[in-house]
Amino acid sequence: MTTGGTDMRELGRRLSNWGRWGPDDERGTTNLITPERIAAAASLIRTGAVYELGIPLDADGPQPGGNRINPIRLMAENGQEQVLPGGFKWADDYVFMPLQAGSQYDALCHVHYDGQLYNGHPGDGVTVKGADKCGIQTQSNGIAGRGVLLDVARARGVPWLESGSVITPEELDAVAAGQGVEVGPGDILLIRTGYRAKFLEERDPAAFMAGEPGLGLACAQWLRERDVAVVGSDNWAVEVLPGENPGALFELHMILIRDMGMTLAELLDFEELAVACAGDGVYDFFYAGPPLQFTRGVGSPINPLAIR
Repeated sequence: MTTGGTDMRELGRRLSNWGRWGPDDERGTTNLITPERIAAAASLIRTGAVYELGIPLDADGPQPGGNRINPIRLMAENGQEQVLPGGFKWADDYVFMPLQAGSQYDALCHVHYDGQLYNGHPGDGVTVKGADKCGIQTQSNGIAGRGVLLDVARARGVPWLESGSVITPEELDAVAAGQGVEVGPGDILLIRTGYRAKFLEERDPAAFMAGEPGLGLACAQWLRERDVAVVGSDNWAVEVLPGENPGALFELHMILIRDMGMTLAELLDFEELAVACAGDGVYDFFYAGPPLQFTRGVGSPINPLAIR
């Protein structure tokens, strides 16, 4: 399956979920994470081993500056000058950061085109005060359920895929078959490109952000056919960059978020999880990754957990 020159807007119309959960829906494909599917996913907790998938929120992150920076944490109080009854001392700190500076979700208001957000909500509803529709708070009851890791880098036998390397639907099928796992409705699908390992070895934010391996445009139909609820990766945009169409930017973002209503998880760390999955051949697990309730926010930092 290839894009074959398919127009992005035509593909988006064909894969659209607009109206599927009603004309006022703001949650999109996370509607597929039903109570029954969450309960079934709980049975995937076999040993209780927990794997953190979020990256550290500190000055050593992958953001080189410009539009997004790494988090800046400042101390408001450290207790050193406090003289309080009984010797009590306290410390407080606060943080300044883009909501998408580290491991994070893209809200469904993060991307729009032709004047419309997901489900036909107006694009001009995103103002300097935030988004009046499809804000990240609409996902605040949590994103949890069956997680599936597809380890593309391991399947290719490389530590990481090179920038610009396209992952196709055929490759996703082959990786899933090789791992003995099926991707199905309501799943939180995680794609390992190894790009987090690249950053940890090279520590070069500019090179990390200059491009990336990732999903090709044809994967949108693959995800729609399987009714995937959320797709995430260890790169910073899920899709391959530079993109397959030199005349456009972030076409997969536009289809997944704006047309299909799919939440994206970015800048995750699968290195420890991937070793564990390869060790026992089990690539599904319970995933728990709620966003923070930033009202009208277009994204949220996350520290999701894979529990096996």
